[in-house]
Amino acid sequence: MYLRILTFVLLVFFMSCKESSKKEKPGEALFNEKDLSGWTQMGGEADYAVEDGVIVGKTVSGTPNSFLTTNKMYDDFILELDYKVDPSMNSGIQIRSNSLPSYMNGRVHGYQIEIDPSDRAWSAGIYDEARRGWLVSLEDNSKAQKAFKQNEWNHYRIEAIGDSIKTWINGVPASFLIDDKTASGFIALQVHSIGKDDEPGKAIMWKNIRIQTDSLDQYTQTMAIEPRSTKNALTTSEKKDGWKLLWDGKTTKGWRGARLDEFPKQGWEIKDGVLTVLASGGAESAAGGDIVTEAVFGDFELSVDFKITEGANSGIKYYVDTDINKGPGSSIGLEYQVLDDDKHPDAKLGNHEGSRTVASLYDLIKADPDKPIHPVGEWNTARIVSKDHHVEHWLNGSKVLEYERGSEEFRKLVSESKYAKWDRFGELEEGRILLQDHGNRVSFKNIKIKTL
Repeated sequence: MYLRILTFVLLVFFMSCKESSKKEKPGEALFNEKDLSGWTQMGGEADYAVEDGVIVGKTVSGTPNSFLTTNKMYDDFILELDYKVDPSMNSGIQIRSNSLPSYMNGRVHGYQIEIDPSDRAWSAGIYDEARRGWLVSLEDNSKAQKAFKQNEWNHYRIEAIGDSIKTWINGVPASFLIDDKTASGFIALQVHSIGKDDEPGKAIMWKNIRIQTDSLDQYTQTMAIEPRSTKNALTTSEKKDGWKLLWDGKTTKGWRGARLDEFPKQGWEIKDGVLTVLASGGAESAAGGDIVTEAVFGDFELSVDFKITEGANSGIKYYVDTDINKGPGSSIGLEYQVLDDDKHPDAKLGNHEGSRTVASLYDLIKADPDKPIHPVGEWNTARIVSKDHHVEHWLNGSKVLEYERGSEEFRKLVSESKYAKWDRFGELEEGRILLQDHGNRVSFKNIKIKTL
């Protein structure tokens, strides 16, 4: 009788400890091990199913990348999960990702924690799906490369807190990224596309998917590798693709005043990797003045992050000749408008309706009214592509206008604008890039260019 009582007491004790341990484990399960409740498939048509408490994704021939996405959006979190992948497959875990109608017709884009069973072995590296490509590869991290287990279950730990993303593979530090491109989004399980002639049915499996969103400072782990920052730096993919920094993030090297032989001594500020034109009453080029690149460019692709303040006006000009219009006002060139459309009166002015709104070709062509603009105080990305006289303006990944320099239509627009007095306006074969001082506080960073 005594032994039975003792056995019962011990059994209750161990069960209580087990239950207590289960309750004390931080976070919540993202997968109920029964069905795909709380998840939605986007992109391609890969097969997703639940088998024996595991999510199984299988390839389907001739379909794009497929993503099983959480219905809920997450900003700061610690995510842990296990996966096992076919040795011939490529896959990944999307975090802080989005699908927006304005971006590539809803294509899933955002940070991807790579799953790479190939000889390259970049599993737990960080890739920017459908945007910038590789942000952190693992060619210099042999310990992480060797940590991947072929044909076995692997464990990922992913910490996304503020502008920091850290990853571990099977307990080994893999990636440490500092990047502020996207602060929130869904989590997704990717099944990579295969060609129409490739054999379908290859599988990747996920289990033990758990996320923590509270009290993160108590559970975050130190990272034993140096962080890689994308601020005023080129990514791995950008370097391979021929991009160059147009501003180094620290000095005035490569820039001068549009009316000066040196950089302005006032009116501009460089602080914490941000280049800012200071407020001075809203007058055009009346304080520090516009700044221009020392180099000139013909065909190019330019990318600039900009942030405006309330009611602000500025611009990014291209094909600028500083010998034109040496009097008052800004130097002459084609202009990608930077503006607070809601609060600045310029949004309602101009000879062509709407042509002075943000991302428009100033005073000539109105940007798409459905453009994806971020609110005042947040960063936006301007992109200008000019090749063989064909020019495109992009805003936050969406093309908002295009035109042909020198075409009859273009010249007609010029003849009806404030630029009519300048002969062959906008038709230079090469010119400088300009950041405008319009007397309002506007900031710039990540200024990059690629010659085409």
